[in-house]
Amino acid sequence: MYTPSATYRIQFNPSFSFQATRKIISYLAELGISTIYASPIFKARKGSTHGYDVTDPNQINPEIGSWQDFQLLIEMSTGTEWDGCRTLYPITWPTIAVTRCS
Repeated sequence: MYTPSATYRIQFNPSFSFQATRKIISYLAELGISTIYASPIFKARKGSTHGYDVTDPNQINPEIGSWQDFQLLIEMSTGTEWDGCRTLYPITWPTIAVTRCS
């Protein structure tokens, strides 16, 4: 069982995307962070500041990045620069409201 040594909370939103997170990976590694605990990455209401108001759990939220951006983040956080970093996403359905977006 994996036990994090230090975690850092990432709040994805239109102002802080996958790309912005990649820019701080080196800094977090220097601090000794072993695990990123992130807000939901699913498509949420437009302008959502927290991501818990999911409109489509089958899509990445385009306001925080694309599938390719997400893959680059995962590759960078598990690559040689930050060997073995883990990323946790809250997907406990009782804490995520699936909403209809018109």
